Amino acid sequence: MVQSIRLLSKGPFFHAHHPASAADRSVSSSDIADPFSSPHLTYSTDGVDTFPAPSAYLSRRHSWVHVFSEGKIHQSRERTMRYFKWGVARLILEAEPMPDVVPMWIEGTDQIMHESRKFPRFVPRALKDVSVTFGEQVDTEKIFGDLRRQWKALHKKEEEASAGGRGLEIGILTDSLKYGNEAVALRKECTRRVRGEVLKVRRQRSLPDEDPKAGLVETWRHEGGAREGKMKDGTWVRDV
Repeated sequence: MVQSIRLLSKGPFFHAHHPASAADRSVSSSDIADPFSSPHLTYSTDGVDTFPAPSAYLSRRHSWVHVFSEGKIHQSRERTMRYFKWGVARLILEAEPMPDVVPMWIEGTDQIMHESRKFPRFVPRALKDVSVTFGEQVDTEKIFGDLRRQWKALHKKEEEASAGGRGLEIGILTDSLKYGNEAVALRKECTRRVRGEVLKVRRQRSLPDEDPKAGLVETWRHEGGAREGKMKDGTWVRDV
């Protein structure tokens, strides 16, 4: 997530008064031990592994980041969506400057690789129709501007309280900014608005409006403990 936020941002991503942590130079690490390398040019997925940071390259700044906000495969006959996860809200609230947002609607991929398919499961089904519909570029200041201002105020307050007034690195959050009620509420509302923009594109495909409850986490808790396979409502789900 940090790398995605930074790919959408202009940098710099750290401050001079923030000392760099020591690079991992073990045999299993991909850190390059030379005088020109920096730990800020790498990132880790689990605190042990090390990979070159995509955001370290100037040519990759302000990248196109394609987000599947449901966070998993979800196949429904009614072409409904699951609730959106909050990562998309972090991209909009934390990237500097505010990124452009273009909603998309992809339809028909389930006909090529449906989760219920039998042998040969690994073979895509040919001669199926797939459509990709792009919406208009969102007026981000109109839709998300107020949320960004609230986030910046909250972020500044947290910097003063926990970092002694020093700036936090882009994409790095304190526990309060991760789990605090105000921060969570902002991400929820931002995600709801993103989903609303995608629903506009869905309507362009002449699909009926969803039940508003489809966008709520609470609705999907009724699936029970099953994480994959055929759900109670007839949809097919798989983690990716």
